[in-house]
Amino acid sequence: MRKFIFSILFIGIGVIGFSACASGDLASPTLMAVIPATLVPPATDEILVHKDIPGDSPADVSYRSGDQDSSPMADKKRAPGGDRFTFGRFERPFNADAMDVYFPDLDIQDTWLVEDEMWLYAGLILKSTSDDGFLRGKYGFEIDSNVDGGGDWLVLVDQPDSLEWSTSGVRVLFDANDDVGGLPPVDADSPQTTGDGYETVLFDSDQGDDPDLAWSMVILQEPVTVQFALKRSILEGDDQYMIGMWAGTDDFDPSLFDLNDHYSHEQAGAASPDFEYFYPIKALSELDNACRIPIGFQPVGSEPGLCPVAIPKNEPGEPASCKQTSCYTVGNQRICICTGY
Repeated sequence: MRKFIFSILFIGIGVIGFSACASGDLASPTLMAVIPATLVPPATDEILVHKDIPGDSPADVSYRSGDQDSSPMADKKRAPGGDRFTFGRFERPFNADAMDVYFPDLDIQDTWLVEDEMWLYAGLILKSTSDDGFLRGKYGFEIDSNVDGGGDWLVLVDQPDSLEWSTSGVRVLFDANDDVGGLPPVDADSPQTTGDGYETVLFDSDQGDDPDLAWSMVILQEPVTVQFALKRSILEGDDQYMIGMWAGTDDFDPSLFDLNDHYSHEQAGAASPDFEYFYPIKALSELDNACRIPIGFQPVGSEPGLCPVAIPKNEPGEPASCKQTSCYTVGNQRICICTGY
């Protein structure tokens, strides 16, 4: 229903240009959608005064999802793990082809989310800043509001540098025509999709129906963190959803989501020489994401975007009741589900 409601924003309010990736052509489509005319405040000489400004995020983190640290293997020109193009998992904080430049400000270490009555506070912890002490990338998170694998919202900020809450450079995009993820969602599509990803910009640096909708700030000392605050009213009452965090540069393109639907594995490459046929990374580089976090519900293990962690079989002498288990971190709980007897 939500996507139908938002789809009417297209009627008479703008033209979206989209250049699809032709076979063998890796030129990214250009997202030509800007703030729809009906969402742009009228021209005025008045200085905008924000009414709703986030406070300190609650100290007790409710939900968390960790990620691989690529720095120990950076000199080997490889990721230690976590890069599985087919399943939409990227561990690529390196330059393309040579993989001889490691970008610590694109290497996600941990992610978290906590809620209060008004805000969703999300945090993305990075290995460190770039050599000049800043963050050179784009950072954001997807919201899958109906837990079907296809993202609905994307909140992102480009090269954030404010040490206090700011709306500058923050955007909120929506998938009005419900094509993010394709079929199957999250996993790579074959044949490749020609969808236009997050094509509708609902908020851009104060501009939109609600100038206080989304904010970001950074912490530049360890742990280096990009924080977001998003009004939970955007969910229209949904209290069960999933989020997934991202860091990247040019290849972190909202119009190309899901990214593994617009490239073949051969074109995108792989970050581990274990995938000899695809290594090294190619078209999709300087990119990292973390497994999705289930919010407000206990996962059963089949939700798209979750990363199962297999643990060893029973030790000798233990009952052979469960041979293989997949575990998930939900809040402060470790939930394990038997996947084989």
